[in-house]
Amino acid sequence: MQLYSTNDRNLRVSFKEAVFNSLPADRGLYMPEDIPKLDAHFLRNLQHYSLQEIASKVAGTLIGDDIPADDLDRIVEEAIDFEAPVRPLDSDMAVLELFHGPSLAFKDFGARFMGRVMAYLSRGDDRVLDVLVATSGDTGGAVALGFLGVPGTRVTILYPKGKVSPVQELQLTTNGRNIRAIEVNGTFDDCQALVKEAFNDGVLRSAFRLTSANSINIARLIPQAFYYFHAYAQILSQGIEDVVFSVPSGNFGNIGAGLLAYRMGLPARRFIAATNINDTVVRFLESGRYEPRPSVQTLANAMDVGNPSNWVRIMDLFGHDRQGLKEVIASYAFTDAETREGIRMLFDRYGYIACPHTAIAWLAAEAYRKACPGGYAAVFLATAHPCKFPGVFPADIAGRIAVPGQVKALEGRRKEAVALDADFGAFKAYLLGNP
Repeated sequence: MQLYSTNDRNLRVSFKEAVFNSLPADRGLYMPEDIPKLDAHFLRNLQHYSLQEIASKVAGTLIGDDIPADDLDRIVEEAIDFEAPVRPLDSDMAVLELFHGPSLAFKDFGARFMGRVMAYLSRGDDRVLDVLVATSGDTGGAVALGFLGVPGTRVTILYPKGKVSPVQELQLTTNGRNIRAIEVNGTFDDCQALVKEAFNDGVLRSAFRLTSANSINIARLIPQAFYYFHAYAQILSQGIEDVVFSVPSGNFGNIGAGLLAYRMGLPARRFIAATNINDTVVRFLESGRYEPRPSVQTLANAMDVGNPSNWVRIMDLFGHDRQGLKEVIASYAFTDAETREGIRMLFDRYGYIACPHTAIAWLAAEAYRKACPGGYAAVFLATAHPCKFPGVFPADIAGRIAVPGQVKALEGRRKEAVALDADFGAFKAYLLGNP
């Protein structure tokens, strides 16, 4: 598998180099040189395959012989050891639940797969692999659990002070061992900028073997394509062939993976980018002007991203053709008040309890159904367990949330995090002072 930089198609690297370097030196993002189509027979018979079988097929088709098939199968079996069920709510609306992994968020797919791929590709290298990750909430917990105890790795998680939920913060800051957390006095965009700058700092690149666990890393993007094919397989088993996916979108890695699946042959009709008031992409699709703004804190904190990194990948996939993008992607933005209303309507109508991100995806699916009625199933993605956002729900809904055992186990643990300002000099000094 060869990859190029979105800033320079002549800059080509191997899969291994892209995984470990994360970002090209020219500050683009890595993209596959070739996106192969899955064979038609496989796609027509998706409903006969398990999630793990689909994952092995998709990963093997993309990665090729960089990881032998038997080894890749083992990686998939270890990483994706939980399910992603599609639950119908009515005849043409369903929810794809992606929170059944250990950190209770969709990011378990990417983090667990990437951790095992990195461990596999690191065999025989005695240098510590330093994994830097910025999080607006769920990424950090998934990466922490995905890499916890993985030999030869050390993870540094940067998160914005006061802008993650209490459960998310405990998942980030109570692991110890090879996981450490930095509480940044700033926004997620500040955290992300610090990570990106670290990769472009010559001193740090010389001192450490750096890589990233954010969705900028191609090894985290690939496994997120798995569940789109698996969701389509479940819908296909119900005799429905026409599907629209509504995706909570913050850094746009999740919907980027869906569009990667689309390029590989996933027969989806449309994708909906569902956002909160951090609506940079919504405004771009409407006006043609891409104008990032500082992120604003909302109930859906994983979507509080003012300048989504993965948008450059999506633009690259579509040859920077905005009109072509609009034929595949619709986009809607919602306020906190609308998000709360969506949570209430989902519960009252279906008895379904959704986290804020999931409620926004449902609102977007409903908006799309009104604009383009009939003839397809709308599948909205549930990206996190509602228990991770206890302060969001009214009492009658909160009382119905079943708290999983892994969350109860966090109670009483002591937070351990280093406090830093959003200053690269301070972050660099911390890394160099704690080798």
